[in-house]
Amino acid sequence: MPISTPGRHRRSRKKIALAVAVPTAVAAGLATTLTGTGAASAAATVPKPDHVVVVVMENHAYNQIIGSKDAPYINQLAKGGAVLKASYGITHPSQPNYFALFSGGTQGISGDGCYKAGSMTAANLGSELIAAKKTWGSYNEGLPSEGSTTCKSGKYAQKHNPWFAFKNVPASTGHTFGQFPSDFSKLPTVSFVVPNLCSDMHDCSIGTGDGWLKKNLDPYASWAKTHNSLLVITYDEDNKHSGNQIPTVLYGQPVKAGSQPTTKYNHYDVLRTLEDLAGVGSHAGKAAGASDISGVWN
Repeated sequence: MPISTPGRHRRSRKKIALAVAVPTAVAAGLATTLTGTGAASAAATVPKPDHVVVVVMENHAYNQIIGSKDAPYINQLAKGGAVLKASYGITHPSQPNYFALFSGGTQGISGDGCYKAGSMTAANLGSELIAAKKTWGSYNEGLPSEGSTTCKSGKYAQKHNPWFAFKNVPASTGHTFGQFPSDFSKLPTVSFVVPNLCSDMHDCSIGTGDGWLKKNLDPYASWAKTHNSLLVITYDEDNKHSGNQIPTVLYGQPVKAGSQPTTKYNHYDVLRTLEDLAGVGSHAGKAAGASDISGVWN
């Protein structure tokens, strides 16, 4: 029988302790990666662009626009940027989707009728940007004058401009499209562009809307590519025949060209992403339970 010695026992105990400690440390490190450092890294993958411009178009399904010869400009942006292959509106008709995209909820709106200006107090993208000392603005084609809360005027429709409904968003941040700056460095942190009922493809053809985008937004898109800025083109809803799947395209310096994530996103996810891109530190309504768009960033 071998003779046991105190030194041999001490060495054995050290080996056992080390055998236990190594996998424990690895497990602890993995847990930290998943719940601590990993979470911080995930947040860090959302870029912080200097300017974001969101353009909302109307009533077309994903398969009507992406790959269509009638929309060469949108497809050019999709090829040079990112297209969300599973992007969805929230409901029908148009107006509730605009409220969802701007405030994280439909705010009781179920139709396309005119709302009472300044009647709502819910948190929204505009109020969050203002509270965070960021800047906000909308540029609305056909709006009779800055801050006008009129219901309809020619091809302009209030139903596509939810910001005027909120008491916590100054009406003066609602600009005419003619006020869209030619010096893009003077744009707000986040702004929305809303074409009129023809330019947004609601009353006119896909080609008309695509041409409007190229004429009016291509200079900004080109500038965004080299100035840490972002262009987002999305739709309010589909044509009511495609499960409300809509085109959403992102383009600019922060975007990985050619990316086509298949994760399912909706207007609440887009709103949350806009909030986090701007660093407002809060999320309005259902954006709080939504997800940031991923797989598209450089």
